Amino acid sequence: MSSFRKALKSKQRDHKERSQLGFRKHLGLLEKKKDYKLRADDHHRKEKTLMALRKKAMDKNPDEFNFKMIRNQLQDGVHVIKPKEEVMTEEQKKMMRTQDIRYVEMKRVSEMNKIERMKSELHLLDVNEKKKNKHVFYMDSKKEVKHFNLARHLNTVPELVGRAYNRPTIETLETKSIAGEVAHWRIKKLAQERELQYRRLSQRIDREKGMFVISQKIQTRKDLQDKLKKVKVCEETKSTSAVYKFEAKRKR
Repeated sequence: MSSFRKALKSKQRDHKERSQLGFRKHLGLLEKKKDYKLRADDHHRKEKTLMALRKKAMDKNPDEFNFKMIRNQLQDGVHVIKPKEEVMTEEQKKMMRTQDIRYVEMKRVSEMNKIERMKSELHLLDVNEKKKNKHVFYMDSKKEVKHFNLARHLNTVPELVGRAYNRPTIETLETKSIAGEVAHWRIKKLAQERELQYRRLSQRIDREKGMFVISQKIQTRKDLQDKLKKVKVCEETKSTSAVYKFEAKRKR
């Protein structure tokens, strides 16, 4: 069936619409049916819109209240929304921003106190005994380097050589009793708790830095309210506030 339709289509001649006559070319292109269709559809759409607006105007209640009756005003024959009155003066805005700065600074000082307290409790010990620094021993000859014994040099037992802190000597272990936990599972649990405390300390430090950036940005916005000539030096980023250079003003 499809092949038969293709055969019929191939036999049909292409219909060509005639163009504008030569002596009427000054009137423009000859309007085709598709052009008339677009123009007619646009005309009918406008008629329907006008009929809907007329119906809406006829059904409207003239006594109905609308907030735009009191919020609009007529200017040069055009309805415009009344500008809102400023409820705060420039001095009041500055005072509000100052209060914001004081609140942020108060929270930042509180975080700093908590950070110092946590540092004093943790004594900045290495988490999971990770060695960050290196301890270098110097020898006089290669023979001493070959026969070097770290435990004997540090005067401790081989089990405590890997510790960077709390590394008692052999005399201390012989004369004094060990205080604290000695069970392996308990020591591992204490190490995990210490790691958690260090993670919390790191989060508090990041929070304190973020509050410092916020206070700087608020102070910058407060300074921009002064009516002084200024030039922007650096753009504002997530970690720093914008930097402006103000014109020097002599104070009386």
